[in-house]
Amino acid sequence: MPVYKAPVEDTLFLLNDVFNIERYNNLPGFADATPDVVEAVLGEGAKLCEEVLQPLNHSGDQEGCTRNADGSVTTPKGFKAAHKAYAEGGWIGLAMDPEYGGQGLPYTLGAVMNEFASSANMAFAMYPGLTMGAIAALNVHGSDDQKRTYLPKMIEGVWSGTMNLTEPHCGTDLGLIKTKAVPNGDGSYAITGTKIFISAGEQDITENIIHLVLARIEGAPAGVKGISLFVVPRNSIGADGSVGANNHVSCGSIEHKMGIHGNATCVMNYDGAKGWLIGTENKGLNAMFVMMNEARLGVAIQGLAQSEVAYQNAVAYAKDRVQGRSLTGAKSPDKAADPIIVHPDVRRTLMSIKAFNEAARAFVIWNALKSDIAHRSGDEAERQAADDQLGLMTPVLKGVLTDVGFDNAVKAQQMFGGHGYIAEWGMEQFVRDARIAMIYEGANGVQAMDLVGRKLGRDGGRAIMAFFNEVGGFIQENGEDEALKPLLTPLAASLGHLQQATMWFMNNAMARPDNAGAGATDFMHLLGLVSLGYMWGKIAKVAQGKLKAGANGATERMNTKLVTARFFMERSLPETAAHLARITSGADSTMALSADQF
Repeated sequence: MPVYKAPVEDTLFLLNDVFNIERYNNLPGFADATPDVVEAVLGEGAKLCEEVLQPLNHSGDQEGCTRNADGSVTTPKGFKAAHKAYAEGGWIGLAMDPEYGGQGLPYTLGAVMNEFASSANMAFAMYPGLTMGAIAALNVHGSDDQKRTYLPKMIEGVWSGTMNLTEPHCGTDLGLIKTKAVPNGDGSYAITGTKIFISAGEQDITENIIHLVLARIEGAPAGVKGISLFVVPRNSIGADGSVGANNHVSCGSIEHKMGIHGNATCVMNYDGAKGWLIGTENKGLNAMFVMMNEARLGVAIQGLAQSEVAYQNAVAYAKDRVQGRSLTGAKSPDKAADPIIVHPDVRRTLMSIKAFNEAARAFVIWNALKSDIAHRSGDEAERQAADDQLGLMTPVLKGVLTDVGFDNAVKAQQMFGGHGYIAEWGMEQFVRDARIAMIYEGANGVQAMDLVGRKLGRDGGRAIMAFFNEVGGFIQENGEDEALKPLLTPLAASLGHLQQATMWFMNNAMARPDNAGAGATDFMHLLGLVSLGYMWGKIAKVAQGKLKAGANGATERMNTKLVTARFFMERSLPETAAHLARITSGADSTMALSADQF
């Protein structure tokens, strides 16, 4: 059976040493996040994930969710109790507004906990994860009355939240939605329509479910300009906060899907359900994007999380499984064969996953800190710069971490040979669960087009230029450090590839948009690789500094960081040249065939 140990030590190294979380103590909530508090929070979170959530992962996958005759849904055994433990531990409200019962700690700590929970049990983690996204949307766009009504119970974990976008006839193109909202005359609306692929749409773990639903008010403009957002509780809520009868909201069916079987993915029917407008009429996408952007970062973390847990199990197997002899002579002469970890190709595979995981974790934390700055800083320029970076990097995080996370789950499965294909070892579940992250919250091809078509040129390219300046400044600042030169030289070359690709789009995509479309995914991965390389540069600089200072007992760990950084620069980063070559080949061959020739 698979195992999982939360990477607390590596995370603390990133928070304390690489990103110096204490430097943000001027932001609300950060002063309370002292090193001792952070270590205690992560330690307790790790314990919950390892001891409560992880043991339910395989069984939850095998059992799945069941829709009952009355439309209710039963989640796998143990999920309800696990959610109770998760909620009572305060994990849903970790970074939420204290005014409504949250602890007000940095969002960054919530992102870390999301990784731990998603590695331990991705299907389970989606229940509180979606609630946290709904809380964020209501907190930003909800009225004071809506916040008072919903947020305390949601933060407490007594009620959960979802988002309802997709319909049978439309996914990414939300302008096509047909769900309608008719004014009731009392400030509420009657919501009627069908939504599909609604994660956690119905379940038995909370006493009420608060759905955020996109719908079109009668007479609204066509397309996305006529979409509004509504809060629609599954059960009516009395003036005293009591939960009443069903609000004409029902689960029509549960999807039979490839993975995340422990999460109920529902077809939701709204038959004149009473809902209330969130924010302004016809501005629903603005409000929903708060939740969607949080969800996209959460999905990026899922890609990392499945890569991490798959890696941990592959390493354990590679150390234990004996097969063949080392190319340089027997390493275990007392055994019939050597452990497969002696073989270079096995090590290449494991090192590629390890090098990605550690840099991806840093990439997540770096951007989570920017989210905290964007939402909590009193300095307008600082908030703007952080928001610029988040806008640029959100599609990169979502697209790259889930693409590579899935690939890494497959690579880890490969380490097991035939055993990796068998359910009892758990590796095939990691592959199945990781696959959805590339699809939902905007398929990765859409993320790439969002990056190239919208984010790259926004505000005159301000965000990408700031990134060029930051990475270029780091390379120049540390260029004379002989120990770092072997890492910074390839990073500088890859940064050059990224700059060339950006200029090529500027010169070739305006006149012919297909050039942007054909190169978008390559550009997303090119930017992702340079970002991960930058993270390794920052990690290596700190590791090198610690070694020079004596390392305080961490010599082996810091040397391991430097070797892993070198592997990434030598083995992963050179792929930027291939991405550049594909981008600059243009769209001719891609678009040359007629549809009938495929």
